[in-house]
Amino acid sequence: MKIAVLVSGGVDSSLALALLKKAGHDVHAFYLKIWLEEEIKFLGTDSCPWQEDLEYVEKVCKQFDVPLEVVPMQREYFDTIVKYAINEVKHGRTPNPDVLCNNHVKFGLFFDKIDSSFEKVATGHYAQLTEIEGKMHLKQAPDPIKDQTFFLSHLSEETLRKAMFPIGHLSKNEVRNLANELNLPNKNRKDSQGLCFLGKIKYRDFIGHYVGEKEGDLLEFETENVLGKHKGFWFYTIGQRKDIRLPDGPWFVVKKDKEKNIVYVSKNYFSEDKDRNELIVENLNFFAGHIPKKQELKVKLRHGENFHNCKITPLENGKLHLKLDETDQGIAPGQFTAFYDEDICLGSGVISDTSTA
Repeated sequence: MKIAVLVSGGVDSSLALALLKKAGHDVHAFYLKIWLEEEIKFLGTDSCPWQEDLEYVEKVCKQFDVPLEVVPMQREYFDTIVKYAINEVKHGRTPNPDVLCNNHVKFGLFFDKIDSSFEKVATGHYAQLTEIEGKMHLKQAPDPIKDQTFFLSHLSEETLRKAMFPIGHLSKNEVRNLANELNLPNKNRKDSQGLCFLGKIKYRDFIGHYVGEKEGDLLEFETENVLGKHKGFWFYTIGQRKDIRLPDGPWFVVKKDKEKNIVYVSKNYFSEDKDRNELIVENLNFFAGHIPKKQELKVKLRHGENFHNCKITPLENGKLHLKLDETDQGIAPGQFTAFYDEDICLGSGVISDTSTA
């Protein structure tokens, strides 16, 4: 089988490539160059963070005699992912660029860069594939902490049929052990953190570079007393504790008024009168092609091992009302919500509102 493997320089994608090559497939490696070099230089570093990644990629490809192609996609990434993130924060929502990157870049625009002779596109994601009633679905990886089905949950079912996740059945420890057995050049390299296009630049600095700063009031939610100032509501998300910098805390963001540029904070964020267990989800994507008949499911509101049990109720406008079995203090419009039935990921949607139906 002729397979295009997306490699990043990390151990996960490198092992995926190695396993496919050792299995006898016709493997071609592709490195997507999406670093926003001008922005990174402007924000405080002259280094090119992609160069170290590419050096590791070249060593792995040489070890396994795999052809490598570097694919420049900075402009495409900016037009699809960065503009989306900037627009979301301007409107007071909480974006997830990693989900959109998988949809529109790795399993989207990249397809247009390769010819039709490639039967599959493989990555180093921790996820598995399974077919249910004729439709391809995602299945959780056995490592609950590393499982990345959340990030892949908005892909189309058609796209899943062209995808491969060669390490999805492995735990992180097993990946490291196999990398050592194969003596991969990056066997001991640490996992990358944060958004892939920023390198070591802070997300807050990046947003400030594009959206700017505008002074506004920090108000206590319960009394509306002015407690201090902030530099723009777009720097804050619901449930945030970091960077509030008020005495006698901790303080948490509970509400934002984008029209008046006001950020409301409270020390009583976890009080019993603030349930935060209902939400509306739109922009639905279910691999089966329809809303699940089963109304009691599990959901993830963010990447990680934690789930909520919830009851889903279809609404007339094509949205879903969700009622969680317990409070989640970080629900915010713009976030993705992935749906699960046991260990099967059914798809996902985007939170449009945190009020009741």
